Amino acid sequence: MQFSLVICTYMRPDALLRLLKSVEKQTMYPDQIIVVDGSTNDATQHVLESQPFPKLEYHKVDENQRGLTKQRNFGINKVKEDAEVVCFLDDDVVLEANFFEQLLLPFSEEDIIGCDGLIMNENYWQPIQEDTDVPKNANVLDGYFLPLSSRDALRAKLGLYPYEVQPGIIPRYGHGKSSLPPTGKWYEVEHIMGGITAYRTAVFEKIQFSTFFEGYGLYEDFDFSVRASAYGKLLTNTAARLNHYHHQSGRPNFYKYGKMVSRNGWYVWRLKHPQPGVSSKVKWYTISLLLALTRLSNSLRPPFKSDGWREFLGRITGLIALQFRKPTAS
Repeated sequence: MQFSLVICTYMRPDALLRLLKSVEKQTMYPDQIIVVDGSTNDATQHVLESQPFPKLEYHKVDENQRGLTKQRNFGINKVKEDAEVVCFLDDDVVLEANFFEQLLLPFSEEDIIGCDGLIMNENYWQPIQEDTDVPKNANVLDGYFLPLSSRDALRAKLGLYPYEVQPGIIPRYGHGKSSLPPTGKWYEVEHIMGGITAYRTAVFEKIQFSTFFEGYGLYEDFDFSVRASAYGKLLTNTAARLNHYHHQSGRPNFYKYGKMVSRNGWYVWRLKHPQPGVSSKVKWYTISLLLALTRLSNSLRPPFKSDGWREFLGRITGLIALQFRKPTAS
């Protein structure tokens, strides 16, 4: 199967180099690697010139084309015509050696339009053994259990946690679960993660990434996968594994991030459920407020960083703004 890889990057030459070295060790190597660089300096270009990789094409974009969704659309336009699948990776991930081999397996089924993998260093599911004492309020799936975080435990006490919903499925009130256990199985889902994803090239003849999600592009992957699901099924292959090493460079400030959580979160929730009903609306706003207050509470504990406080202010500002102006597609 012919496949291309698109990597959008911004001011992260070291992280990008680490990713490309893991790509180089793959059991299946991409037929084309497209790096779309929105950096404001030449550091990334210099790194790639000093350590070239096979089949890599480097593109530096200007300010008008900068931003995750714009760069992804730019990369799509550079994909070779014979590519059957396009993979997208964040620039701060590192792949296990058979990642692409596993990620592409589901495309042997004609009705599969998109697939993502599993981030292992952010996966906290634990296997259930004969002597395992599974917590009463834990998630349980296919021989694994996942203890609830403190904020999810509070949601559960208030009857606002979707125990009945499989991770990757979107409840009518939004705020679902995304983490699946490392069983090695394929799970049909309703949204997949943009930075560890593959799609059939045919879907890009129908849709592209939305310019609504400018700059950092929070939830752009949710938006695209919901729209893509109109053309086929989405899967998570938990055997396609990698690690995500969050890089702070290129991220927005916490106040702007908090506003995006509220504004973009509302947008993608209503994209999936345009008429959720009064009860689901109340639940969405209640959970959003609860999560904002949890972020504030965390900021009041040692070491008393201001990040949580600023994100809380951003989330609340975003929720208030929704009462006066709802976001619409651009």
